[in-house]
Parts: sequence; C-alpha cells; structure tokens
Amino acid sequence: MNEALKQKLSKLPVDPGVYFHKNASGEIIYVGKAAVLKNRVRQYFQKSKKDPKTEALVAEIYDTDWIVVDTEMDALFLEAEMIKRYMPKWNILLRDDKTVSYVRISMNEEVPYISFTRTPMDDKATYVGPFYGKTTVERALRILRHVFPYYDKPYSGKKTLNTDLGLTPGIEIKKTTAKDYKRNLRKLIRYLEGDREKLLKELEKTMKEEAKVGNYELAAEARDQLFGLRELKKRIVFSDKEFLDISSDKALEELKELLGLPKPPRRIEGYDISHQSGKDTVGSMVVFLNGAAARSEYRKFKIRTSTNDDLKSMQEIITRRLKHKEWELPDLIILDGGKTQVNAVLPLVEPFGIPVIGRDKSGDHSRSAKVCLVVKSEIIELPKSSHVSRLVARIDEESHRFAITYHSLLKRKSMLK
Repeated sequence: MNEALKQKLSKLPVDPGVYFHKNASGEIIYVGKAAVLKNRVRQYFQKSKKDPKTEALVAEIYDTDWIVVDTEMDALFLEAEMIKRYMPKWNILLRDDKTVSYVRISMNEEVPYISFTRTPMDDKATYVGPFYGKTTVERALRILRHVFPYYDKPYSGKKTLNTDLGLTPGIEIKKTTAKDYKRNLRKLIRYLEGDREKLLKELEKTMKEEAKVGNYELAAEARDQLFGLRELKKRIVFSDKEFLDISSDKALEELKELLGLPKPPRRIEGYDISHQSGKDTVGSMVVFLNGAAARSEYRKFKIRTSTNDDLKSMQEIITRRLKHKEWELPDLIILDGGKTQVNAVLPLVEPFGIPVIGRDKSGDHSRSAKVCLVVKSEIIELPKSSHVSRLVARIDEESHRFAITYHSLLKRKSMLK
C-alpha cells in the first residue's frame, strides 16, 4: 500500500457504501459493497491469507474511492449498477454467476407471485436487479411482505399457513381481489426500485383524501401501508431516501456541467432501433433513474411507418413517447447514433427543453466507443474512459439489448405463422 492510499484509508467512514479499487492508471478494476466501509475495505490490506485471485487483485490496487449511502440495501443497488457501468475486470474474474439474481414478479399473470432467478427473460414479467447478494434482498422482501402481502408460488386458490399469518393477500379467502392485489404489488415494485419517498407522500395523500370522502376501507389500507413502511426504516436495510445519492455519482454531476443543467439529470431515457432488412422493425426505450436502470419503466414500440429508415423510425418512437402525458418527461435523452440521429430528433424535443446526446460509435461497437454531445449545435467528444462515456455506453447498450430482444421475439412469432 502506498503512503497516499494509507492516509486516504484512515478516513474511511463506518457507514455502508460502495467502494472502487483503481490501478495506477486510474482505471476502476473492482467494485464492491460494504455494510461498514471502514472494516470491509481495510480487510484487503490485512496480512491474512487470501486466495490467489484476491492476492492478485490487491497487488494491482493503487487507489480507492467510495460512495457513502444510507443502508446496506442502498449499497446493494448501487454496486450492481456500477458493475454494469464500468465492467471492472476483477469483478468479471471473481464473479460467481450463481450469486447474481433478479427479483421476478409475474405481473403478466392474473394472480402474480414473486420469485428469484439468475436469468431474466422477455416474458412480460417485471424484474428488479441484478443483485450480487441474494440473502439481503430475501430478508428485505420477507419483512416487506408484512406491508405488501404476496404469493411466493404460483396461485393455487388453496388456503395455506401463510394465509393465516397474513403473508398472502388472501384472494383464496376472498379477503381481497386480484385487481387490488396487483395494485399493491405495483407499490412494492416502486419501493424496491427506489421510488420510496414519492410513494410515501402518495400514500399519505391517499389516506387523507379517501377518509375525507368516506372511503374508510381504502383510507385504512393506505394508513397501514404508510405506517408500515415508516416502521421498516427501523428494522431493515431500506431508507426513506432514493437508493442512490445523486450528488455522489460523478457521471451525473459531469453531465450537469457539460449540458449546463440546473441539477444532475434524474431521469435519463435511451433509445434504439432494431430490424432485419426492414422486417419486424422495433424501437426501445430504457429508463435510468439517478444513474441506475429502472426496468419497470422500459417501453417497446412496434414501428408503424418507415420500417427500413432508422431516422424516421426514431422520430416515430420519440413522437409517440412524447404523447404519453402520464409518463414523466426525461431530463436527458440518449440516442444510438451521432449528429445525424441527434439532429433528426432535436426539433421534436426542443419545445420540451430536453437535451439530447448521441453515442456516435463510428464503426467502433465496443464499450469504449466515443460519445458525441450535441450542445447548442456544438459537437463535443469525450474521453473514452470518462465517467460520462461509461454511463452513456451503459445506457446505449441496454437500449440496444432491449430492442434486439423485442425484435427477436417478433421474428420468432413471424416464423411460426
């Protein structure tokens, strides 16, 4: 350990957070989470016996940074997103795929249930994750189940012990309906994805409004959920803040400065087009809240007009997206393409004051492809290793993956006709 790093580690806090190990050139080589940053990070440099891979990792560490969060669960969310963004080589080398899991909620079924999986599918279910530590998520969900009861197996219609314990919504004993159960599951999903502060405010508003008009049953439901979630802050790893401290994300802060925004962009949307020779043309919209993927906000579009013209297809999905007044407007849009694609979209979004970035790969389809920023018609190229480039690459690749997945689904359906 060099002297500068030794001095830096002496200032490690006892809070939960995410740490970033870097090599001598400043490259992030490993991302990890910790319940107590001071204890976890210092373990790397203790003279205890380590496995050969960890020893090799420690030998490369030249510097370490960290982000403090409120809770262990916050660290879990943030670690997962930062690994996807930076793809540190030692996370890939050390990772055991069996430890990576998603929370799956089968919202496409009449009576959904919650389970865990290592492989998310394009099956219309809702997935939250990935998580690189299944135990913490399972523990949190077990306690959240007392606020938002759910089924953990396909619905059979039979009464079980969980029914008597109040851990299922009670459709089997006519305690509630499938429609109301789904409504409450959507609240649980929002809570898991970080929209907690807004959800608490909405529950408080619902409680007061329903009581005012005499809907005492709905008012009581909202009251119980509100009080239950407030109590959870004392018992589990969730907090009443969003899972990522937006002021700590360097990429978002840099975007704010580059684009002259009043604050870091909270909601970023990424778009891409996919087709095969003009057939089964689709568009994708992915959403990142506070720098992290919000899968429940993703949307896909089947192109209705120019199926073999990517520019017109992109204009179509942006136009259709902006017609959805019920969707929150983005603070930033990222397109798969350069100046041509950005200029095609700018006239559509300028009335809304939404800035646009194009990821101009120019034949380079690697994660480090350059990023073109269009700021007042000026083209700015960013270093491939910058935090902004990494974030834009992450969002662009996710929109590409989502578009390809939808295109492949339509292609398979066409072949079966």
